[in-house]
Amino acid sequence: MARISYVTPDAVTDPQIRRWLDEAIAAGRPGPENQAIRAHQPDVMRSFTQTREMLFDNGAGVLEHDLKETLRAYVAFTIECGY
Repeated sequence: MARISYVTPDAVTDPQIRRWLDEAIAAGRPGPENQAIRAHQPDVMRSFTQTREMLFDNGAGVLEHDLKETLRAYVAFTIECGY
């Protein structure tokens, strides 16, 4: 089984990536462990985080945040995602 290390905030030199990682650790979302893995590839973390912010944090779209969260959880449940 492959193991991917977590990037610690102190190892991040990109201020935007560092801020996102610190925010994930402080808030517990999106999963700090997942963000610490994404931080290995800043472009991946940037793409994920900006998309997530656009869809969930900035009030984009026509659905309320609570409904988006319910749908996210339902999809995770139906595909048996442990996260």
